[in-house]
Amino acid sequence: MAADNVVDTALDTALDRSADPLAALADERVDHRFKGLPPDAEGLTVGELTAQRRNLFTGGFTTPVLALSAERLEHNLALMETYAERHGLAFAPHGKTSMAPQLFARQLERGAWGITLAVPHQVRVARKFGVERIFLANELVDAAALRWLAGELDADSSFRFVCYVDSVRGVELMHGALSEAGASRPVDVVVELAAGDGARTGARTEAECFDIANAVAAADTLRLVGVAGYEGEVPEASSETVTAWLRRLVSLLVEFDKSGRFTDLPEVVVSAGGSAWFDAVAAVFAEIPELSRPVLKILRSGAYVSHDDGHYKHLTPFNRVPEEGALEPAFRLWAQVVSRPSAEQAFTNAGKRDAAYDLDLPEAQVVRRDGVERAATGITVTGLSDQHGWLRTSPEADLAVGDWVGMGLSHPCTAFDKWQLIPLVEGDGTVSSYIRTYF
Repeated sequence: MAADNVVDTALDTALDRSADPLAALADERVDHRFKGLPPDAEGLTVGELTAQRRNLFTGGFTTPVLALSAERLEHNLALMETYAERHGLAFAPHGKTSMAPQLFARQLERGAWGITLAVPHQVRVARKFGVERIFLANELVDAAALRWLAGELDADSSFRFVCYVDSVRGVELMHGALSEAGASRPVDVVVELAAGDGARTGARTEAECFDIANAVAAADTLRLVGVAGYEGEVPEASSETVTAWLRRLVSLLVEFDKSGRFTDLPEVVVSAGGSAWFDAVAAVFAEIPELSRPVLKILRSGAYVSHDDGHYKHLTPFNRVPEEGALEPAFRLWAQVVSRPSAEQAFTNAGKRDAAYDLDLPEAQVVRRDGVERAATGITVTGLSDQHGWLRTSPEADLAVGDWVGMGLSHPCTAFDKWQLIPLVEGDGTVSSYIRTYF
């Protein structure tokens, strides 16, 4: 009878986890797929390894290994939740940054309206893990993806999906694919206004935006719900030029409303906001006049979740509004010195396969030897090979083969995507969880 109870309990647990994909992540086995994890953890589940609460520096982890600070992650989540609330914004952080369902869940718990994504694969990942509101910051014209989307919308009445349209041709392709799929729910779309000539996507003129809106009105598979764009693409961006473009976006929304395009909607959508100008977005969206329908103001910043020690450290709007708080860089890449061929040079075992390098090189911050951590004085990362980091060392640098070097990274999006299972590390080095990514 006791054995039967054990089997029943195990079966109940398995059924519970099959209904909760996030919980099921704990059942994944640790093996050769995951860089940096302790070799002696092979065969353990992620949940079992988590329960051991190993130390990143003494628990058998191998270099290179990317660590995410538990405390700094929590600080960043809380800060942006407060910021969005203070400015009356619905926050839909861009999930392409991390592609980590556990972080999506944390963002939603912290008040996010939904998750922004960029391509159909990312939408499928979010849906697998139960995300109910998705903003796709792209035009969706892939027929196979539209068939899948139609099925998702038809099967789940609580699923809210919004995506860009920026061309009449795109509207025609969407309508054709959704009609062939027999879609019963129209897909909500927002007209994307380009950030200027030579910018990325989006209709270049307001006249084109009205042509696109007319095409949407003629397609019963689509429903126009508002306007959107990305101010980060404004040419020679400054507070003045970004603000001017945002006011164009708001004016387009107002003109659409005046022309009666939103009469059957419970609310209209206006969306913008990367990680460099969300202060301007908040300020201009606060100027939106009263419309015929309530306005859902969606901010889409994503890099904040880990922040960084380079690109976004310099660009963050909190530099302009320090009274609103400050984000904290949460990533540190640990590598080991494997060669010290001269007094001026050293090499680590972390390279382009491990570190973000598309915007800036990593920044040497600390050195660990025999459990003692000190500043990386006189140490500069000068280049990356596939599997090596090139270090220049000045005479004051105290660096030896075997030392661990902790480095700050620039550009979260290209740091997350190199790691499938990232240790979440507390201030004393204890690994409290593991963040699974899906790129």
